Amino acid sequence: MAVLHAAATVALAKIAVFQPTESTTVTAVVLALLVGAAALWSALDAWLGLVDAGRTWFIAALVAGPVAGVLNVIGRAAFVDQTGVGELGSALTGGAAFTALLVLVPAGLGLLVGGKLHSPPKDTEPGADEEADTRPRPQPRKPKIGPAG
Repeated sequence: MAVLHAAATVALAKIAVFQPTESTTVTAVVLALLVGAAALWSALDAWLGLVDAGRTWFIAALVAGPVAGVLNVIGRAAFVDQTGVGELGSALTGGAAFTALLVLVPAGLGLLVGGKLHSPPKDTEPGADEEADTRPRPQPRKPKIGPAG
């Protein structure tokens, strides 16, 4: 997620430098793609039933923030405008917090939706135990009709 966010930020900076009139629309589209990627990925994790997916995504969001900030500064220095080390402070504070929230919030929603879509394993589906069970079943008792009846 950190690499995806850093690449998106560098691409947005490149577009803002060379085509400033199109930056608003492109920014909205890129943010939607980043939110969608986190939501879809976490929904798949929940749907597949991965253990501790919530904790994994929480840690991923905390790690993605600072790593994306550092990669953003490196990418902008290499590909956009020779950004210096002076930008690292803001990238590791505000930028990292924004990236962490941009991963954590959609991931939480994705985990919620994916957990609702989670289907039970095949051996616990309704009716599966009837097919696999070969034990004889008790038959209902027939009422006894006596001679007085």
